[in-house]
Amino acid sequence: MSGKRRASRPPLGQHFLRDPLIVQRIVDAVPDDGLPLLEIGPGQGVLTRELAATKRPLVAVEYDAGLAAVLQHQLGQRTDLVVIHEDALDVDPRAALALVGATPPYGLVGNLPYAITALIFRRFLSDPACPPDWLVVMVQREVAQQVVAPAGKRSLLTISVQFYAEPELLFNVEREAFDPPPRVRSAVLRIRRRAALAVEVPSEDRFFEVVRAGFRAPRKQLHNTLAMGLWLEQGSAKAWLESCEIDPTRRAATLTLEEWARLAWSREESATTEAPDRRGGHK
Repeated sequence: MSGKRRASRPPLGQHFLRDPLIVQRIVDAVPDDGLPLLEIGPGQGVLTRELAATKRPLVAVEYDAGLAAVLQHQLGQRTDLVVIHEDALDVDPRAALALVGATPPYGLVGNLPYAITALIFRRFLSDPACPPDWLVVMVQREVAQQVVAPAGKRSLLTISVQFYAEPELLFNVEREAFDPPPRVRSAVLRIRRRAALAVEVPSEDRFFEVVRAGFRAPRKQLHNTLAMGLWLEQGSAKAWLESCEIDPTRRAATLTLEEWARLAWSREESATTEAPDRRGGHK
């Protein structure tokens, strides 16, 4: 596989996990289901070596070409283990697993690059063809808290994860577990993908169109943010929310997944009603 680069990809800090107790706790958190593993961000391979010891097929995806080459050399030649130089945002899980003679389903493990954590969640959880059954990942602690947040404290990231999966914050990780220590603290999440989406929606695109609009200015009242995000008049946004039995003065963080779904269905029905017919008029 080639190491493709995204022009807009933010630079990644190099903070390597060193604490063997934290490494073991991560390995212990991996479900004992025998699935092949896709590891993101192996770095110098502290976690990779412990995952390799489980004898499960393993593909480690490393963005840094030098680190990938060194780690592959150190791990030696095993038909069920390979380190590839690839951008995790571009990797094809099926093609990656095929390198070790494995096929989906699979589990995803890793110390995620904090600058692209949200992008990685979106990339893998929303993958219509080959999503992971579960993820055991280390992320920035504030991000972990967002991912598991209840209604009232939710963000766009919360909705983006909980729509597809059930997240669990397992434990916190202090700065001293890394070399060099990062400025932020960390936490480990276990995220199990749902057998079906959390709520029924007309389409994922329609659902997230509404959610993104609602979180455009999360401190403002919902009727204001939806009016801005969806190009609605203030009065019509208020009436729309009221018709869906949602108080227009609420903030986006307080809505449940069911309420977001209700808005998505309503907007879908409105768009269908207003769609022009074949004669150029409107239905």
